[in-house]
Amino acid sequence: MLAHLIGRSPDKLDEQEQEYVHQLSAIHPKLQVAIELAKDFATMVRCRQVDKLNLWLAKAKTSLLCRFAAGLRQDYVAIRAALSLPWSNGPTEGHINRLKCLKRQMYGRAKLDLLRQRLLAA
Repeated sequence: MLAHLIGRSPDKLDEQEQEYVHQLSAIHPKLQVAIELAKDFATMVRCRQVDKLNLWLAKAKTSLLCRFAAGLRQDYVAIRAALSLPWSNGPTEGHINRLKCLKRQMYGRAKLDLLRQRLLAA
C-alpha cells in the first residue's frame, strides 16, 4: 500500500493518505529519505526527467533503496532510454498478456487451431 501511495502524484492523494505517508516518514530518518527518494523517482519517471537520473542514483546509493538503485545501475542504458525516448512497448505487452490469458483458459482443452480462432475473435 505504501508503494502505491508514494508512486501516485501528490495532488491525487486525499488528506488521510497524505497524513499516513507523513506519519510513516516521521518514524525514522532513513525511512524519510527512502520515501522522498521514491517520490522523486516516481516524478522523474512520470515527467521523463532523464537529466536527474545520475543524481538520483548517487543519492539512493546510501539509502534504504540501495539494492533498487544497484539494479537500475546494472540496466542503466535501458533505464536512460526509457526516460528519454518516446517509444513504449506497452501495447505489445498488452497483446502478449491477452494471448497468455486466453492460452491459460484453454490449457489442455484444444489445439492451436481453436486458440487461433479465439484469439482472432477476442
